[in-house]
Amino acid sequence: MKYRIISLSVALFVSISVLAQQHSEQNHSKYVWPKDEQVKKKLDQWQDVKFGLLMHWGTYSQWGIVESWSLCPEDEGWCERRGPYANDWYGYKKAYENLQTTFNPTRFNPERWAEAAKTAGMKYMIFTTKHHDGFCMFDSKQTDYKITSSKSPFASNPRSNVTKEILGAFRNQGFMVGTYFSKPDWNVDSYWWPYFPPKDRNVSYDPKKYPELWKKYQDFTFNQIQELMTDYGKVDILWLDGGWVRPASTIDSTVSWQRTIPYSQDIDMARIAGMGRQKQPGLLVVDRTVSGEFENYVTPEQQIPDHYLPIPWETCLTMGDSWSYIPKENFKPARKLVQMLIDVVAKNGNLLLNIAPGPDGEWHEEAYVRLKEIGDWMQVNGESIYGTKPMAPYRQNQWAFTTSGKTVYASYLPAETETTLPATVTLPIAPGQSKVNLTILGTKQPLKWKKAGNGVEVTVPEKVRQQLAGKPAWVFKIS
Repeated sequence: MKYRIISLSVALFVSISVLAQQHSEQNHSKYVWPKDEQVKKKLDQWQDVKFGLLMHWGTYSQWGIVESWSLCPEDEGWCERRGPYANDWYGYKKAYENLQTTFNPTRFNPERWAEAAKTAGMKYMIFTTKHHDGFCMFDSKQTDYKITSSKSPFASNPRSNVTKEILGAFRNQGFMVGTYFSKPDWNVDSYWWPYFPPKDRNVSYDPKKYPELWKKYQDFTFNQIQELMTDYGKVDILWLDGGWVRPASTIDSTVSWQRTIPYSQDIDMARIAGMGRQKQPGLLVVDRTVSGEFENYVTPEQQIPDHYLPIPWETCLTMGDSWSYIPKENFKPARKLVQMLIDVVAKNGNLLLNIAPGPDGEWHEEAYVRLKEIGDWMQVNGESIYGTKPMAPYRQNQWAFTTSGKTVYASYLPAETETTLPATVTLPIAPGQSKVNLTILGTKQPLKWKKAGNGVEVTVPEKVRQQLAGKPAWVFKIS
C-alpha cells in the first residue's frame, strides 16, 4: 500500500547527523556497520525487540549515593562526597571499599524482576557486573573485591554470584541478556597506581612510560571479560562503559569531555571482541562513545535524539532521577515513559530503562507499579512497537509513525491535559487508495475518514473516546 506523506525539506535530512552529534556529543557519521553475519543477525534481532531493562547495583546502594563517582577526585556535581569522610579522600575511599563487608541483599529475587520486566513488555536486559569502583557483582578470580568474597556477608548465600542468577532468570523468560562492564577500574593498582595519586577519572600514570603496568591492566580487564563470556551461559551483548579508556587516535577533540583525556588508554578492543565472539558467536559489542567497529550500536544517555537516526541506537535513561538506588526516588509517570518509548522507536531506536535495586536486593515497589502500567498499554499496542520500522515523517508534532509489512501505525501522543481523543483527528499522512481499514488499537470498530489536504480527517465515535480515555497514547492502525 502506498502513502502520500507530508513532505520534509531536504535541509532536515542534511541536518540530522549534525543535530544528533550536538545532542549526544558524538559524531555518528563514524559508525561502522558490522561485517560478521552472525553479528548482523543479532543486531537485527536486537533492533526488533525495542525495549530493555538496565540495572545499576553495587555496594554504593547502601549509602544511597551516586554509583562509583564519589570516589572520583574531580570537582563535578556527581562526584560530591558526603558523610564523615567527605573532607578526607583517602579515608572516604577506605570507608567506601569497606562497604563490601556489610553488603547483604537478603531479599534478592531476580525471578520477580524478570517477571515484572516481561509483564512490561521488555525483551532484553543489561546488568552492571562491575562499575568504575571495581566491585564485582560476579565471582571473578582476578580480585577479592567482589560479592562472592569471604569478606562479603552475602557470600554464604547460595545465590551470591548474582550476575549468574540474574542472567539465568532473564534468559528463562526469553530475554536477550547483556553484561555492563566498566573498562576503568578504580580499585586496582594497575589503573590507579598508588605511586601517583589519581587526579581525575583517568589512569593515574602515563601508559607509554610504564608499558608493563598498562599491559598488566589490559590482561586484568581481558581476563575478567573472558570470565563473563565463558562461565555465565549465553550472553548477547557486551556493554562497555568508561569511554575515556580509549586509544588516543579515537579521541574526538570536538567533544568537551574527550578533550580532557590526558593519555592514550588502549585496552585492545580487537583482542577483547575476538575472544568474546569466539566464546559467544554473534556477540554485540558496545564500546560506548568510541566510534568504530566495536560500537555496534550507539547509546545516547538520558536524552532522546531530536530526529530519526539511520544507524542502530539506544537511549538509556532512568525510570527515576538516579542510575543507582536512592531511598526516595522520583519515578516518571507511566504515561511519560510510554511516550518516550514511542518517540524513540519512531526515530529508529531502542529504549533501555534503568531501575536500581536497593541494598536489601529489592526494587522500590513503585517500580513494579510503573512496569505493570506500561505493560497494560503494551499488551494492547505492542504491535506498533515490536518488529516495526520507522516511517517518514517519523515524528511530527504529536504524531509518531512506524510500519510493519503493509500496515502503518500512527501514534497520537496526548498533551498533559488531554485525557480523551478529540472527536475529530487529522492524520498528517494519507492512504494512496480508498479501500483501507482504519482502527484504533484496543477497539475493532472501523473509523470513518476522509481526505483533508495532504492528510486524512478521522471521526472518533464518542463510545471509542470514552473506552480509551486516560491512555498514555492512542495508536491508529491503517491496513
